[in-house]
Amino acid sequence: MAMILVIAGAAGGVAYMGEEGAVVGAFFAVALWLLLLLISYFQGDKIFLAISGAKRVSHEDFPELYNVVEEMKIASGFPRMPDVYIIHDAAPNAFATGRSPESASVAVTSGLLERLNRDELQGVIAHEMSHIVNRDVLFMMILGVMLGAIVLIGDLFLRARLFGGGSRRRSSDGGQLQLILFAVALFFIILSPIIAQIVYFAVSRRREYLADACGAQLTRYPEGLAGALEKISASPAQLKAANRITAPMYIVNPMMKLKSSAGLFSTHPPVEQRIKILRSMGGNYSLDSYQMQWSKTSGGRQLFSARDLNDNFFKKAGATAAAPGPRAAATAAAPLAAAPVANRSNLSDFFWKNEGYSMIDCACGVRLKVPGEFRSKTVMCPKCGTKHKVAA
Repeated sequence: MAMILVIAGAAGGVAYMGEEGAVVGAFFAVALWLLLLLISYFQGDKIFLAISGAKRVSHEDFPELYNVVEEMKIASGFPRMPDVYIIHDAAPNAFATGRSPESASVAVTSGLLERLNRDELQGVIAHEMSHIVNRDVLFMMILGVMLGAIVLIGDLFLRARLFGGGSRRRSSDGGQLQLILFAVALFFIILSPIIAQIVYFAVSRRREYLADACGAQLTRYPEGLAGALEKISASPAQLKAANRITAPMYIVNPMMKLKSSAGLFSTHPPVEQRIKILRSMGGNYSLDSYQMQWSKTSGGRQLFSARDLNDNFFKKAGATAAAPGPRAAATAAAPLAAAPVANRSNLSDFFWKNEGYSMIDCACGVRLKVPGEFRSKTVMCPKCGTKHKVAA
């Protein structure tokens, strides 16, 4: 990606300034990347959470969600508890952000909590926290900013060349060599963003596989993550909080019309293949086992590096493998608990409170939602007529 970035900058410089502009263009490309990287490094996680409309929750708001994140925090060896967020969206999905375990955040949609049981939620959280243990968020941020810089450079130099003139006069005076240099530079300007996207998406797919494998190691129960992926991919709801920038961050890309597609420009592997691999692992949760099952479905190519395949991968990252819980100790054929983590009423109340509303429970069973700007000292229940005091 770095080579593509420098070549794109140099080609842009040649197209705009002639052959002497190669060094200037390459320097400009690296400077632009560093500027964008600094912004993303220090503010990227906050930007992602703000764009997604995520609301931070505490243990008191959703104790079961908080407890699952805390369990995976202990299992993965995080030095601090990740911040937990909920996105008010009916589509089930989740993502993690943060350049390191010290600044990690995990966000899930309300639709995810409504559909998944505890085992499936644990699989999703383990997958997302594996991304942070593996430094995937930081790694993909660096690559993503490079990709953005390459696309921006190509656009800037093409516009400058077309509308600003640039080396147009030189090309008429410099003869055939100048025309050849311009044609080659233009070719690289157009080709660089395409190649960069292919590289970025290929890396993204590999890191998703690795997060699945490491998530299975953390929970010792691959069926939990497999069941979650099945429910997420089967949901017809569209994730309104996602856009083209944030979509690759989610456990299943919400922008993909066909969940099974896995072309060169796909950020995620086919969901069906991910589920099949997880359910084929049996009682062996090592990366070697995942690699073997992946090879059976893809023609025997190598998926993980030698470092990834080391059984002590998580220990090297400061993690301690989670002991199998009561569900993980069950046989793979045992049915999952059907109860979802949260119901719609609890989720609705949380978001009402987040908007400044206070809740008053009447003896008749009605829950009154009082807005923060309500000025009266009492409010009457519309069902039974009981008057309730409103806190200041």
